[in-house]
Amino acid sequence: MCTRNTPSLTLSKQALRNALIRSNCDPETIFNAELALAELIVNAWRYGDTTAPVVFFSILGRTLHVSVSDESDALPHQRTSADFAETGRGLQLVEGLTHRWGVDPQKRGKSVWYELDFAS
Repeated sequence: MCTRNTPSLTLSKQALRNALIRSNCDPETIFNAELALAELIVNAWRYGDTTAPVVFFSILGRTLHVSVSDESDALPHQRTSADFAETGRGLQLVEGLTHRWGVDPQKRGKSVWYELDFAS
């Protein structure tokens, strides 16, 4: 199963949720996948020089692969945030919620992705 979605956070999360429900995914995995997706979309809006990031996800076997592409060449990096800072923890959150994440530079911009394995 493969889906390419609109930049709408709500629609992207709903499409992901529906695909994971059809794949008999457990509620915790669905929650983690949606939260990690939201972080990548918000990062693309905030730091990616684009208002319309491209969201792509696929499920192969029991592995979910999600990527969010934007138009910025700047590669993301984890930051150390002050205790009460309101930003700066997104990639730490993605790392904690998923099994793998990374970034693939593109001809124009980049794709930030994560993978989540789930039980049958």
